[in-house]
Amino acid sequence: MTRIALCVLAVLLIIFTVPFAVYGTLSAFTGAQPPGGSNAAFFTGVLVSKLGTALTFVLIFNAARGALRNRWPAYAAMWWLMFAFGEIGQAIGPSYSWPFAIAGIVSETIYLPLSALVTSKLLLP
Repeated sequence: MTRIALCVLAVLLIIFTVPFAVYGTLSAFTGAQPPGGSNAAFFTGVLVSKLGTALTFVLIFNAARGALRNRWPAYAAMWWLMFAFGEIGQAIGPSYSWPFAIAGIVSETIYLPLSALVTSKLLLP
């Protein structure tokens, strides 16, 4: 249980910090701002969302670890595909932009393989 908790914390740290670097770069070049009026509320919402993702990411990997041994790149790719379609879907709808969708896809391209690698190292003997 300790390994799972440490893994969830490691994945949360990865998937919470990488997007800030990517979106921060986007903001620096375009002046884009986080949605809503309060940065604290925005960051708290992101933290809660990413915590749910980290828990699910680690728990699914743990449940299927026998089948996923040495297949962490495929695991990351499946998550990437799901998130990339989500970003594209949001960009098609109102109140989301293509630059934000592209930044999201770039973030996911970095943090999902990194998270899968860390998860495999921490959970597989």
